[in-house]
Amino acid sequence: MDLEPFKHTAIKAARKSARILRARFGNISRIREKENAEIVTEADTQSEEVIISTIQADFPDHAVLGEECGLIVGASEYKWIVDPLDGTVNFAHQIPIFSISIALAVGDTIVVGIILDPTNDELYSAVSGQGAQLNGQPIQVSATRTIAKSLLVTGFPYNVQEIFEPVMVRYGRCLKASQGMRRLGSAALDLCYVACGRFEGFWEQNLKPWDSAAGSLMVVEAGGKVTTFADQPYTVEHAEILATNGRIHKEMLGLLEL
Repeated sequence: MDLEPFKHTAIKAARKSARILRARFGNISRIREKENAEIVTEADTQSEEVIISTIQADFPDHAVLGEECGLIVGASEYKWIVDPLDGTVNFAHQIPIFSISIALAVGDTIVVGIILDPTNDELYSAVSGQGAQLNGQPIQVSATRTIAKSLLVTGFPYNVQEIFEPVMVRYGRCLKASQGMRRLGSAALDLCYVACGRFEGFWEQNLKPWDSAAGSLMVVEAGGKVTTFADQPYTVEHAEILATNGRIHKEMLGLLEL
């Protein structure tokens, strides 16, 4: 299957979205709360609209699952999974750490992933079986073999108060065992940073498909490993994700076990 036309469309859509986010950054007039203290801005909705219209112009029979619009049913086995603004809280507070995430699934398999960081103009791309790239150059996970020498990253779900104890137990274990911990606020970028070797590992609970679809493919295509906390093969329907350079994966599984 030639996946280049799909990759081209995803990049085109992400670039259009980036122009909207740059124009809206620091210029938000409305912030609406969703459930579990989650928020949405007009930048989220405008970004998603331009991404979906770009996809539908090229592939009108494809389904689209968007964070804001939900599922748009298609007439084929292709489904796009879209996060128009991953890191909305950062964006709303004028913290320049956010991204656009677009993935394409054929059936249940993610085959294309595009993640764009508009602030730093970093475009991450992955195509199934063809590796991962950053701005057109191949990337791979780090060679670090122990957690003691690893920089880790995690995120806290919007409903963290409901699962506070297990979240903090895992966080504490990893903080003690690792070289350092970070919390950026954009799961898509966390996964990209694992893929390009900036972080050795990332874990989080209660992500949605649009948070992890493109990024999980990015890590695998860069030579890393992605599973659940129980070391089961990861899919976007799972409620937890562990992504590492592969070399520290077993050690990380032990830290996350409750």
